[in-house]
Amino acid sequence: MVSQIFMNLPVKNLEKTKKFFSALGFTFNPQFSDENAVCVILGENLYAMLLLEKFFKGFVPHKELCDFSKNTEVINAIHLGSREEVDAMMDKALAAGAKQYRDPEDHGWMYGRAFEDIDGHLWEPFVMDVSKAPAVPGKAE
Repeated sequence: MVSQIFMNLPVKNLEKTKKFFSALGFTFNPQFSDENAVCVILGENLYAMLLLEKFFKGFVPHKELCDFSKNTEVINAIHLGSREEVDAMMDKALAAGAKQYRDPEDHGWMYGRAFEDIDGHLWEPFVMDVSKAPAVPGKAE
C-alpha cells in the first residue's frame, strides 16, 4: 500500500504560488521547501510539491512541459469533509485568483466544484457519501 503521496506540479512563480495556497488555508513543510520548490501539506501524508518550471524540467529532460492554459494532464480531486468546506475552498480559490472551470455538480450523494489555479492546474474539491451512491447496474451487491 502507498504510505505517502507527493504530487509534483510545475509553477511559474513560487512566491505567488505560496500566496495562493496560503489563501486556501494550506500550510507548507519547510523540510521540503526551498528557492526551487514549496511542499504544500494537503492532508496526513498527502503533499503537493510545487516546483519552479526550470527545476521541474530537470526531472523530465526528454519531455516538454504542458502549456496548462491550453492542455490538461491531470485533475486533482480533493475530498473534503462537507459541502460547506467545498464551497469555502472554492470561494477562497476564486478570491485568490483562480478561475472556475465548470459549473458545480450535485448528485445528491456527491457534490463538487472545480477551479483552475494561477498556473492552470485543475483542482476539484468535493465531498461524497459512498453509502448513498447508486448501485452499479449488473454489479453484485
